[in-house]
Amino acid sequence: MKWPMVTAGELMVKRGGSVNPSKFPEETFELLSIPAFDKNQPEVLKGEQIGSSKSCIVPGDILLSKIVPHIRRCWIVPKKGQYRQIGSGEWIIFRDSRFDPAFLKHFLTSDVFHRQFMNTVAGVGGSLLRARPAEVERIEIPLPPLNEQKRIAAILDKADGIRRKRQQAIELADEFLRSVFLDMFGDPVTNPRGFAKVPITELADVITGFAFKSNEYVAYSSEAVRLCRGANTLTGYFEWSDTKYWPKNKLEKLESYLIESGDIILAMDRPWISSGLKVCIFPENERETYLVQRVARLRPHSKSYTDYLYSCIKSQAFQRHCCPTETTVPHISPVELKNFEVLLPDPKLIDKYHSIVLKIDSSLDGMISGEHCGEDMFSALSQKAFSGEL
Repeated sequence: MKWPMVTAGELMVKRGGSVNPSKFPEETFELLSIPAFDKNQPEVLKGEQIGSSKSCIVPGDILLSKIVPHIRRCWIVPKKGQYRQIGSGEWIIFRDSRFDPAFLKHFLTSDVFHRQFMNTVAGVGGSLLRARPAEVERIEIPLPPLNEQKRIAAILDKADGIRRKRQQAIELADEFLRSVFLDMFGDPVTNPRGFAKVPITELADVITGFAFKSNEYVAYSSEAVRLCRGANTLTGYFEWSDTKYWPKNKLEKLESYLIESGDIILAMDRPWISSGLKVCIFPENERETYLVQRVARLRPHSKSYTDYLYSCIKSQAFQRHCCPTETTVPHISPVELKNFEVLLPDPKLIDKYHSIVLKIDSSLDGMISGEHCGEDMFSALSQKAFSGEL
């Protein structure tokens, strides 16, 4: 079914007004910001606690984050309570009575929109990248009849709910493994069992990636290899929806950057996001993939050390090592990574931990593959929905 298309610019609020809460120090505001989104509820603050002007928003507005790495965060402004609602500057605001808010939210977080949205991103440095609203305005959005929008949104809401429940179960298993780690080795920060400490380089080979030139990237083909960038490395999993490729005939002397299964991959720019540290273990049976600069690879000297070192990197000890002042750092340096000290328990204890993790992973295999399948199915369902095939 063919639907009319409208440009995003028709929906984007350009002169919606702003307010400086500091001029109303005693008034209470409901602030919708990125940190509030991550906590799933607006911040309720006095005007004197809010430092700069904010956008005026109304219930039913759709807020889309324009800041990398906080992309694909989309929030429907809830019903107004007793306080004035305001939005922070990270959002692009969409408002149009022709659209059902839930339908529009699903489209703005879909793969088809995301690919075009990422093409508008510009800036210098991981902390400064943002989408350019003037470019976003040109992206086209389908406009089905309102009843059809509501039907599609209801289907996608249900599918998304199933996907989220599966993800929650995986997160619970991950929490269990953290408890096992602490029970066996103690807190690495306080080291209550008095284990010796050694630099992580004594247990793993640590390198950072190669500076592949972006102007030499090529399209996907059998004659190209995949590149692993910080954007692909997330909290416990890899995201390949935005993948870059490099020609195989330009790989001379780059063998050391080939990623192997069991390698621990760590994003070094903006490494901590709301869901945790951007670090993963590279799985088996993946296509040929090479490491890009500002991404690190830790290759344990023994396979049985992989899970132990992975847990060490995800621990509070590593975060404190990189963030001694408890402020978010924009990047991790290679020197900081190589100087990180890990506990050195009896190897038999590490082997035992590895065995426990293998058992947990085995029980999770179906769920994790189901999670990936769920993501693929949801993506396919969304694609059908927005092309009029649902």
